[in-house]
Amino acid sequence: MKDFEEYIRQGEPKQKEKVHIWQTAIGLQQVDGLTPSDYLIETAKQNIEGKITIDEVQHRIGNYYSAKTVRANDDDRTEEADTVSARIAKILSNNTFSFSPVEYINIHKQLFAGIYKFAGKIRDYNISKAEWVLNGKSVLYSDAEIIRATLDYDFQQEKNFNYKGLNERETVEHIVKFVSGLWQIHAFGEGNTRSTAVFTIKYLRSFSFKVEDMFAEHSWYFRNALVRANYNDYVNKIYATQEYLMKFFENLLLGENNELKNRYLKIIIGKSVPVNSQEISQEISQEMSEKCRRNVGETKSYIGAYC
Repeated sequence: MKDFEEYIRQGEPKQKEKVHIWQTAIGLQQVDGLTPSDYLIETAKQNIEGKITIDEVQHRIGNYYSAKTVRANDDDRTEEADTVSARIAKILSNNTFSFSPVEYINIHKQLFAGIYKFAGKIRDYNISKAEWVLNGKSVLYSDAEIIRATLDYDFQQEKNFNYKGLNERETVEHIVKFVSGLWQIHAFGEGNTRSTAVFTIKYLRSFSFKVEDMFAEHSWYFRNALVRANYNDYVNKIYATQEYLMKFFENLLLGENNELKNRYLKIIIGKSVPVNSQEISQEISQEMSEKCRRNVGETKSYIGAYC
């Protein structure tokens, strides 16, 4: 993220730590195609330099939008991007953590209070979401009636699991399975991926992993990989696979250098696109090129993710 490069090159250790947090907070907005404002970037820089606290950042962002005489239209979610970025930065700056459904639900509440009416509330209705990577189809999410019971079960299973004796790869495989299952529940009406990512970062820190940078650069890939880990279409011989999510976490936790391109994840009925193939399907390449041309004037984060 070029906005903070000077601090990475020349900054003090505390500044670099803040940069990683802010890059993650801002990068995670990509999962919903959101881009924070220049005002948020400049305010974040003041926090990185130690001129203002994270609480003062949030206060300034709130005042900035309260003072605007011309409100943005409903399609402009820049205020949401700025507000949630600042809130993620605050949560990730806090070293406290409790591995529980309550913590997970509270993260959602902290991120989206005042943005979504249902912030911090488990959804009481069933949902589906059209996914680009699935050509408009949706993952099957948990039934609303059993969300809390499913959360409780998954958390208890993970809490009881003993990682002792596992090698690094086995540890990562198990973490991936837990994170994938947690996301598939889709406990909330909106904001599931950002909440899951923040919770995951906090959880991984409890293992002493350093994890922020991959979420900063590849958050949309993270979301698409979660989709592919939870989607089956047996008629068309498409099966849920964790291989893409593993590639993300291998880079994140094992220092590997897998190529994380969203086009590798896109489903094309009747065609097989090997993950490691150098010959990317012509249909995918053409579609991505067209997508990039159409999006020239739109969200820059998406252009990078597509291309």
